[in-house]
Amino acid sequence: MYKLYFSPGACSLAIQVILRELGQPFQLVNKASVADYQQINAVGAVPALDIDGTVLTEGAAIILYLLDKHANGLLPADAGPRQQAIQQLMFANATMHPAYSKLFFLHNQLADGAVKQQLLQAAADQVCKLWQLVETRLQNQPYLGGQYYSAADILLAVYAGWGRFFAVAIHMGPRSQVMLDRIRALPSYQAAVTAEQQAT
Repeated sequence: MYKLYFSPGACSLAIQVILRELGQPFQLVNKASVADYQQINAVGAVPALDIDGTVLTEGAAIILYLLDKHANGLLPADAGPRQQAIQQLMFANATMHPAYSKLFFLHNQLADGAVKQQLLQAAADQVCKLWQLVETRLQNQPYLGGQYYSAADILLAVYAGWGRFFAVAIHMGPRSQVMLDRIRALPSYQAAVTAEQQAT
């Protein structure tokens, strides 16, 4: 059985949603409950997925491992659509995620004041530009990858919730908001949020 290490509301939430989408049993372990978490993941980050003693790290790598191992509709088998799905996954994980991470860095490292607020808003403006790319992508399809939701949409739904931690304006277009609402309404997403609350 899988063992998933998480922090509440972090990107590990997306891994939990995907495990539920795949119908896979797992144990949920709060990183804060582990005496020396760096023994599990040397960089101290979540998610980490323990598979019978072998630990996988890095969210996108874990997602691809799970989607390759278990039958699903989240990652197409055909080469062209599969490449597009991986590209969207990497946009979420390697482009959108770092943009939000910059907000956390500035918030935690700078003293409160006008300069900090200006830098936070500048970082937020970059996030807004990425959401505009998502909005454009959704002009002719309901989800980032097409007609069906994918791992990229699940990741974006998690990241979108992080804006509430900062006193800045992050704008998402109406199509993006509809997509996010659909993902957050999934039974797997709802169950994952509840499970984190109960395990915290």
